Amino acid sequence: MKILHWFRQDLRLHDNPAFSHAAEHTIFPVYIFDETEGHPFPIGSASKWWLHHSLKSLKDSLLGNLSLYRGSPQDILLKLVEKHKIQKVVWNRCYDPWRIQQDKVIKLSLREKGIEVESFNGSLLWEPFDVLKKEGNPYQVFTPFYQNGCLKGRPPRKTIATVTNPIFYHDTNSLSVENLSLLSKQPWEEKFHHHWTVGEQAAQKRLEVFVEDHLSFYKNGRDFPAQYHVSKLSPYLHFGEISPHQLWEEINQIEPNLHTECFLKELGWREFSHYLLYHFPTLPSQNFQKKFDAFPWENNETFLNAWKSGETGYPIIDAGMRELWQTGYMHNRIRMIVGSFLIKNLLIHWKKGEQWFWDCLLDADLANNSAGWQWVAGSGADAAPYFRIFNPTTQAKKFDPEGIYIKKFVPELKELPIAYLFEPWKAPLSILEKAKIIIGKTYPHPIVDLGTSRQKALFYFSTL
Repeated sequence: MKILHWFRQDLRLHDNPAFSHAAEHTIFPVYIFDETEGHPFPIGSASKWWLHHSLKSLKDSLLGNLSLYRGSPQDILLKLVEKHKIQKVVWNRCYDPWRIQQDKVIKLSLREKGIEVESFNGSLLWEPFDVLKKEGNPYQVFTPFYQNGCLKGRPPRKTIATVTNPIFYHDTNSLSVENLSLLSKQPWEEKFHHHWTVGEQAAQKRLEVFVEDHLSFYKNGRDFPAQYHVSKLSPYLHFGEISPHQLWEEINQIEPNLHTECFLKELGWREFSHYLLYHFPTLPSQNFQKKFDAFPWENNETFLNAWKSGETGYPIIDAGMRELWQTGYMHNRIRMIVGSFLIKNLLIHWKKGEQWFWDCLLDADLANNSAGWQWVAGSGADAAPYFRIFNPTTQAKKFDPEGIYIKKFVPELKELPIAYLFEPWKAPLSILEKAKIIIGKTYPHPIVDLGTSRQKALFYFSTL
């Protein structure tokens, strides 16, 4: 029997339910890059870089037996099953609304041709359609979702071992990874190589380093961007180079403590984001709380461009935005700070930030990105209240007290004494001259006043 396994966001061999099922027979591994006209969420530039290298790694793991295509998955799959006499097609489910609809159409089309089709769960610990309140409605608040809906329900499945010595089938007329034209050849992409190693083996190594060196500091250390006591597994999870089940199982082998519980809870937040997107498919495009539709956004393009380029005059904001541009990543604490600043100090719609992150983040994920930005805005499910406005100066002093993170990404301020690093515009001229800083030339003036902009935002939010 010849089974086609359609790789999507499961670019791994270990703990891959659909691949393991297919590999019991002759397996035809296929990847289809879908960027057809009308695609609702075309992949961002940074994610394309990661995908390029992830596919190369996967192809190596498959001993070259990965057949690659570009175009409409439905059209390509229908042609492949006929041309190569495929009896069954399998894949791991994706939970984005447009993919759910696409999968239904593809399943129907294949079954009409007499092809057996089966899908599996390879990316979520709990199926979103299984986790419901007693009344049958979806949860909208994280704590009862996680505590009652998840932890008190059926435990996540055990991980699945990699199939040994599978028999492959390969289409010699398929494309190469280079033929997919995923790389833009922009200079910023070259910097990613200094920060990341891509692929399933790299994901496993990243997990080992996290458990060995960082997990025991996680609960408190994860808030300090210079310390990096975080897993940095989010891109690997997004592309499926490692599964949440592998993480869940690995962490649960450790004696429970505050750090392990905190990390597992963060996996729970990932589940919650995907759960919300499944049950509320307008999450990426519409305010979850409709009252925010009336908010009078100002959407100043000059402010937006200053934010994007890390030229706001607030060092912690600028450090975060430059980290994003240089590495394709941003520390989670900093994501909250820069998001709050964009929305509540600059009064720019959260969708503008979501779109920029979508293009620049290596871990750009529709569910996490949408839920995260709506959480910061106060418009989402179980969101931060509108009056919670992160003060970037206070946050910098608290979470980057020695200025290590700021100096790394805003090097023009590295000679500034710590007393003035968080508010360089307040430094005496003699101090600025000694540090070779000219406010307004070598480093910008603050583009808004924190106090005034905060009060303006509070007034607007209070009228909703």
